[in-house]
Amino acid sequence: MNTSSKTSNSFIARLSRDFPDLKFQKGEQEHWSPRTNTITYNPNQPLRDLRYGVLHELAHARLNHTTYGSDFELLKMESLAWSEAARIGRRYNVRVSSNHIQNCLDTYRDWLHRRSTCPTCGAHSLQKDAHRYQCLNCQAVWRVTSGRFVRPYRRTHNLT
Repeated sequence: MNTSSKTSNSFIARLSRDFPDLKFQKGEQEHWSPRTNTITYNPNQPLRDLRYGVLHELAHARLNHTTYGSDFELLKMESLAWSEAARIGRRYNVRVSSNHIQNCLDTYRDWLHRRSTCPTCGAHSLQKDAHRYQCLNCQAVWRVTSGRFVRPYRRTHNLT
């Protein structure tokens, strides 16, 4: 086991002790499941990214984020979770980079921008419900997928 693996294992072990109501499990991507009280994390990534991701998902858990009704509400929840992750991180001597936070939030902002752009006239529109937008300019209506994991993720690794 290399030093990075030992460090990440001890970080997860400490979180498990400090938050006994939550389960931490290895997986492909960071994710918070309110249904099972489980935070999934990918152990095969740089230690910094693992810590940031786990703290972010832990923040969702601590903030009781379970569901959202609109794309804008999701963006708000992500922003709140990053603020809480930075706060929790101080307890573990992890300084969550504001550049990293803004880069992650930019992926949601870009995703929201694309979803809200009218495919007919290019105007920005309002969400009618979880699956539809309607253009205020030309009245076009279009459907969007409900999955937030469909959004493209930016991958920038050298942010400080």
